[in-house]
Amino acid sequence: MTGQIVFDPLLPWALIFALAALALAGAVLALVRGLSGWAMRLLAAVVLAAALAQPSYQVEDRAELSDIVLVLEDQSASQRLDDRADVTAAAAIRLEAQLAARPNTEIRRITIPDGAENSGTRLMSALSAALAEEPRGRIAGIFVLSDGRLHDLERAPDLPAPLHLLLTGRDSDWDRRLSVRNAPGFAILGEEVKLTLRIDDDGAAPDASQTQILISVDGAEPQSFSVPIGKDLEMPVTLPHGGMNVIQFTVPTAEGELTDRNNTALVQINGVRDRLRVLLVSGEPHAGGRTWRNLLKSDSSVDLVHFTILRPPEKQDGVPVNELSLIAFPTRELFLEKIDDFDLIIFDRYKRRGILPSIYLDNVRNYIENGGAVLVAAGPDFASADSLYRSPLGDVLPAEPTARVIDQPFQPTVTELGLRHPVTAGMTDGENWGRWMRQIEVEPDTGSTVMEGVDGKPLLVLDRVGEGRVALLASDQAWLWSRGFEGGGPQLDLLRRLSHWMMKEPELEEEALWAEPNGQTMRIIRRSLKADIGPVTITRPDGTTEEITLEETTPGRFEALYDGLEIGLYRLAEGSLKAVIGLGPAAPKEFERTIASGAPLAELIATRRGGVVPLQDGVPQIRSVRSGRPAAGRGWVGITPREAFETMDVRQSPLLPAWFVLILAAGLIVGAWLREGRN
Repeated sequence: MTGQIVFDPLLPWALIFALAALALAGAVLALVRGLSGWAMRLLAAVVLAAALAQPSYQVEDRAELSDIVLVLEDQSASQRLDDRADVTAAAAIRLEAQLAARPNTEIRRITIPDGAENSGTRLMSALSAALAEEPRGRIAGIFVLSDGRLHDLERAPDLPAPLHLLLTGRDSDWDRRLSVRNAPGFAILGEEVKLTLRIDDDGAAPDASQTQILISVDGAEPQSFSVPIGKDLEMPVTLPHGGMNVIQFTVPTAEGELTDRNNTALVQINGVRDRLRVLLVSGEPHAGGRTWRNLLKSDSSVDLVHFTILRPPEKQDGVPVNELSLIAFPTRELFLEKIDDFDLIIFDRYKRRGILPSIYLDNVRNYIENGGAVLVAAGPDFASADSLYRSPLGDVLPAEPTARVIDQPFQPTVTELGLRHPVTAGMTDGENWGRWMRQIEVEPDTGSTVMEGVDGKPLLVLDRVGEGRVALLASDQAWLWSRGFEGGGPQLDLLRRLSHWMMKEPELEEEALWAEPNGQTMRIIRRSLKADIGPVTITRPDGTTEEITLEETTPGRFEALYDGLEIGLYRLAEGSLKAVIGLGPAAPKEFERTIASGAPLAELIATRRGGVVPLQDGVPQIRSVRSGRPAAGRGWVGITPREAFETMDVRQSPLLPAWFVLILAAGLIVGAWLREGRN
């Protein structure tokens, strides 16, 4: 219980002071003029002024509140190195025992785990959340048991009490770490890109100027190089294939270093083509030629060379050669000297007419077998005696013409195999497609028929020849879809997928196995033309294996989700197909810095004059200090008792009852009047 005098003025304080000043001036005037009642007049004015201030005696019944001390325990990954976890647990027990022995003190213990999605130690976020739940007026101290490595210092709150860091780790700790300073997300195939790496020794490291680094691409046998320590390393890399390339850099574990978790870095780079070079040869002008041209020109990654044969050699019209405005077809340059520069050659309604001798077409066949791609968009000429099939290309084309041209409307449909093939997968709305008006009858010899036309006859046949690919589209009517005839159809998707499949884009492979990472989870995807596939064998970073069964989500596509508990390189295998994927960050944030240090928190601790105490020197003693005084010294740290309370009841009693003020003021005024009247 405590009491005090409080005022509840009847008039504003300014007006009361003005009236008091006026009364004082009157008393002074009376004194100057020699009036004997000036003293009583002054006392009467004081009594009235005091009455206007209305003083009261206030009595409060208070309940004392306890002080609150926050104890934050860092349990992130870096705190599990060496014996830091045990040291932290033991220090927390001793610290809690000291605080529990203090009167009127409550303890709040808060554990701080690893941050989600490689966000590191979120110490300040946890402290802000704890302070939001407690009355700031009761917080007497904050203790943090940690290695001092936090990753959200920008979220530091305004502290109501001293902050102390009880630092784990030892002065003898040292660590060698590998960091990736710069790595592109994608790179152009065939071109060298440079990755910037750095190897550093932190802490009490032994003297060393060089170490070994192992580099492995897609899980292959690593190569070893000797590199300097403490300098940026420019590593030139040329990607071996398109799609995702996983490059692993590893520094051998040195004796005595704190951890090897930061000795490995994974870099995943997507390999893309610079420019896709396409040669389009149109045998004669027709409506479909512009369709091919518009399709290929609309793709910014395609360099198109297009020739249309407008004036065949056999045309003899007597025009002098020097007066011709047409460009001569550079057959030798294109089909002998520059053919390997093209990723895809398209013959659109082309027939043998003496422009391309057999030796040139034979070179095109060799181009396919050595990894090139040829697409034949067949017109009526394909069924004639001048057909490309009657040339050296006939040995690699997947279907033979029967010499019949079917001139009747039909609706293209996707075959059962085509529903599983990446070129035509997902194109199932055939009932609403527009009709085509002509089809060349062919008999397939090899390859996969993914689309069919009149009476189920092959319309689109795909095949692999040697290291290359070849496709035959047995109609020249695809342009009707681009014109929207009878509602049109997926002409753009079909021709774009077809051309990119022929150019060996990884995402359009018929038999493929890959994985898409999302944090520590990967989505395993297997594409196959077969109805059933076997389980996928997963080899973890530690060498252990596990088999997982995939479910068919769409025709030809099998998927499964897998949670990888470890950060590192995972190998996938199913039959002859293999893939690798890296889970987790290139360098986990918790292991970017592993040497314990109070420097990151030093400025924040100084705002409340707290301290950094290494736990290798023992748990410090706790003292009470006044607010604003130094709260740490040799072997001790301080907390600030807040002396908080809760008011249970308040009672007020007036110091000057109204009747007393009235009698006293009237008596003084009458007394002054009588005294002055007698004189």
